[in-house]
Amino acid sequence: MIPAEQETRILRLFHAERWKAGTIAKQLHVHHSTVRRVLAQAGQPEGLASMRPSIADPFVPFIVATLEKFPDLCASRLFDMVRERGYPGRPDHFRSIVARHRPRPTAEALSSAPHAPR
Repeated sequence: MIPAEQETRILRLFHAERWKAGTIAKQLHVHHSTVRRVLAQAGQPEGLASMRPSIADPFVPFIVATLEKFPDLCASRLFDMVRERGYPGRPDHFRSIVARHRPRPTAEALSSAPHAPR
């Protein structure tokens, strides 16, 4: 357990100075999981803290809708479609955006039946 004063310092550095959890941990000589715990207790969702707006944000609804209709559509074709709609970014960055929003296939349960002897 860390003192309340240390928790206050962590929250101030995070919110006011916009420091990442790792930077705060290094500067205050505490473990990074301690910083994450303090942030979580303060209601800060994991991973959403330091996200900046992306140039792709206006295009995400189109990307998601298109991937719902065509889940196997390759990222390069989707890039061309979004580029026609005004996306100014590069294809390498766009591929990671598509991967983040591509629907995951549903997992299938494996059969637990014994195998036939050879």
